[in-house]
Amino acid sequence: MKNLSLDATDIRILSAVQSHGQLSKTRLSEIVNISATPCWARLDRLKAAGFIRGYHADIALERVCNFTQVTVTVSLTHHRRADFERFEAWVIGHDEITECIATGGGMDYVMKVVCPTLATFQALMQAMQDAELGVDRYMTYIATRVVKATRPNIAKLAVPVTRDRTG
Repeated sequence: MKNLSLDATDIRILSAVQSHGQLSKTRLSEIVNISATPCWARLDRLKAAGFIRGYHADIALERVCNFTQVTVTVSLTHHRRADFERFEAWVIGHDEITECIATGGGMDYVMKVVCPTLATFQALMQAMQDAELGVDRYMTYIATRVVKATRPNIAKLAVPVTRDRTG
């Protein structure tokens, strides 16, 4: 598919959808400050191009149930493609692991894990070890409270970088 170049209006649409989720045609066009039909056409184009993966609710999990949230850093013994693929396939198969990013540097992965209890988290870590995934070491960090949890500011990220022409 051809790359779609984004303009300021596209960025405003993406920002509005990120902040508010699914909106009516009228409400989205009001927020973005363009008429409804072209706004909706742009939204359809952004969806078709894969810029919008889906719509999600931000659930207040702490109001629904008690849970334990843990950040886990993982380092693998070997760094072959097959080692990474085996570990990542295992991660994808476990709903308790809500986020996992591959990193460069001291650790290979950083995972966010949400379990009903600390005991279920410990059972998950034991299952990870039992699966013989080539984990060299892992470190756990129990979350005590969330200080900040937001989405990236699309408008700030999408601004073209200007080069300093002095010198």
